Parts: sequence; structure tokens; C-alpha cells
Amino acid sequence: MTSSPLSAPPTWLLRLDPPLDPSGDEARRQLRRELVRPEYYQDDIVGRLQRWLDRLITGTIDAASGSSGLTSAAAILVVLLIVAGVLFLASRARRTARGRSADAPALTGEVITADELRARAEAALAAGDPAGALVDAFRAAAVRQVERGRIEDLPQATAHELAAALVAVFPEHRGPVLHGADLFDGVLYGERPATTAEARELLALDDTLVGRTARR
Repeated sequence: MTSSPLSAPPTWLLRLDPPLDPSGDEARRQLRRELVRPEYYQDDIVGRLQRWLDRLITGTIDAASGSSGLTSAAAILVVLLIVAGVLFLASRARRTARGRSADAPALTGEVITADELRARAEAALAAGDPAGALVDAFRAAAVRQVERGRIEDLPQATAHELAAALVAVFPEHRGPVLHGADLFDGVLYGERPATTAEARELLALDDTLVGRTARR
């Protein structure tokens, strides 16, 4: 009896099965790289989602290994599409969370002086942590001007709100101050790596503002 043309999958689909097996591991790696970002960790929702997807990928690959090439290829393709969709949604959620973070207060609730922040920034720089140095250097510059009575104490102010207050007092330093606020947001909230030169730039900004006569 002659078999129907539909009784067996085309040979090109049969050849898809082995190359797709490693894709499950790659899907896991991509998903984990995305979901380890701290923006997502609220109430362990992401942890549960990651475990569910991990079980789904593993179960699908195990089941597909004992199936025909067509069934295996289709099942793994569906899983990869699901993972791609989750990565897309997670990336959008991360960008939204990052935008909200940029609106967060630049100064923490800790009771600390400008000199202490400055010392911490210099220690971080010496320890090879330019990001920590940059963040604390910007905070030191702002807190120092609060201590000197040149700008108001604005505990809930964002970096750019603090920068606007500093620019109002030091208009001649508008460019460096606003650039410092951009660096602060980019490093603290935007996952942007800081350089030693940038950290030194903000330490120098603190020195510059200290040495200038404020304009009332």
C-alpha cells in the first residue's frame, strides 16, 4: 500500500530536531540574564515565572526527544516563541521601572554629612568602584550646598531637581551641574557603567562649587 504524501514529515523538518535541542539551554540563559535584573524582584513573581518557564522548557524538550521530528520541531518552536514573548514583555517592564527610578529621590534617608559622602566617594574610587564614587560625589556636592544654606533641604528631590536648585545659585556652572545629574541618573538607574574620569569630574564639581561665591 502506497503511503500518503502526508503520512511522513518532509525531510527538512526532520533535520530541524537535533539543532533545536540546544536552543532550550540558550532560551534559559537569555531568560535568566534578563530576569536577574533587580527591577523585577517584587513579591517573587519573577522567581515563580522563571521556575514555571524552566519546567516548561525542560518538559517540552524531554517530551520532544521521544516524538517525531515534526512534533518535536513544532513543540520546541512554541516554547521558544513563549520565551521570546516573555523576554519582550520583561524588557518593556524594565524600561518602565527604570523610568520610574529616575524620578526617585537622589538623596537617601541616611543621616550623613557632605564630608562623609565625599570621603566615601574617594574611598570608592580608590577601591576601583567609579560608579559608587560618582553617585556619592554628586550627593556630596548637593548636601554641601544644603549645609551652607545655598539651596533648600529637599529630601524628596530628584537629581535633576537638585541640579536645577544648584543652577539657580551657580548659573555659570549650569553645564557641569546638569551633566552631573545626567551621569548620576544614568549610573544609578540606567545601568550605565561609570568611568574613573567621570567620577573625578563630579568630585571636581564639588570642589568647584565650594570655591565659588554663590549668587543670591
